[in-house]
Amino acid sequence: MTKLLEGVRVLDLTNVLAGPFCCYQLAQLGADVIKVETPETGDLARQLGADPDLNTRRMGASFLAQNAGKRSVTINLKHPKGRETFLRLAGTADAVVENFRPGVLDRLGVGYDALLAAHPGLVYCGITGFGADGPLRDNPAYDQIVQGLSGVMSITGDAGSAPLRAGFPVCDTMGGMTAAFAVCAALLRRARTGEGERIDVSMLEATLVAMGWAVSNWLIAGVEPVPMGNENMTAAPSGTFTTGDGPINIAANKQEQFEDLCDLVGRPDLAADPRFADREARKANRYALRDALETALATRSATRWSEALNARGVPAGPVLDIPRVLETEQVKRRGLVRQFDAVPGVDQPVSVVRAGFRLGSGDPGPAAPPPVLGGDTDAILNELGYSADAIEALRRDKAI
Repeated sequence: MTKLLEGVRVLDLTNVLAGPFCCYQLAQLGADVIKVETPETGDLARQLGADPDLNTRRMGASFLAQNAGKRSVTINLKHPKGRETFLRLAGTADAVVENFRPGVLDRLGVGYDALLAAHPGLVYCGITGFGADGPLRDNPAYDQIVQGLSGVMSITGDAGSAPLRAGFPVCDTMGGMTAAFAVCAALLRRARTGEGERIDVSMLEATLVAMGWAVSNWLIAGVEPVPMGNENMTAAPSGTFTTGDGPINIAANKQEQFEDLCDLVGRPDLAADPRFADREARKANRYALRDALETALATRSATRWSEALNARGVPAGPVLDIPRVLETEQVKRRGLVRQFDAVPGVDQPVSVVRAGFRLGSGDPGPAAPPPVLGGDTDAILNELGYSADAIEALRRDKAI
């Protein structure tokens, strides 16, 4: 099986999440992703995660989650010989991904212009909080900062809890996904024409694009989005409802789905009630409709209601936590989780999630476990033509 990006080399100069997430997607598609890290410390994510022992080993859970399938080389970009080594490595790459603040790599002498001189056809992707220009370009950015600035927090939660942070780093993730998409598109053109590209990814903009419906309601309809908790702004009954044993999500967004829902819960009269007769009426009276439905839903469990509703074509599902969803037959059967039994630097098996899609030619996934810091330095420099003595000299000089 030929991987989609087999033969493509990507240099990953990124830290923590947005950039590593981008390069993890590329690695799963077969790219040779070389993670270029600072000697001794490496990616900050190596020290992040819920297991303090792994953090101490520079193999934190946050790092393990986004770096399988990559190789790690440590290069000191502040050292002249380190910069020389990096530029030599860049001459063998098809793409470079970095998430330093704008101008940092230029000051180190390894920015876009220097890399372009080393490799005129290079695809260069910079991921920042706000983009390479504009008044916020130099501001540091973490996911929560972007969540607040983008409007995500303003519409998360309900009237009593908003503004509320989303439960995972959604802006970092969207920034990384956007970058991976852009890099793949640039590589496609490069394969046809040999032309490189400079990609400027803003986490703020990537998040706003992902908020398409919320943004368009303001841009097009002039309606400012408001926090609605678990309610769906476009339809009712559509949201989270209480059952006999826990919450269930129901999305009866079409008229026929609403009528089937009323029939299944033993309340066909609701479909004939003028307050709920059509979509706009139901939206205007959503909370009265919710009260009526939850009284009926209290007679069964979320799982049983889900089975019955889905059998009739009404989208529904129980609300699960992370451990429970990973144990569902659906997730297990499709092989989303990949386990590595032996991981250097870790005294336990490591499981990671693969790509969120499958391929007829062979499913994407990491070919190797996450690397220890600098574990591939000698091998990669050997590939560049450095002798063992030359590598040892670089190490003595603290260039690697």
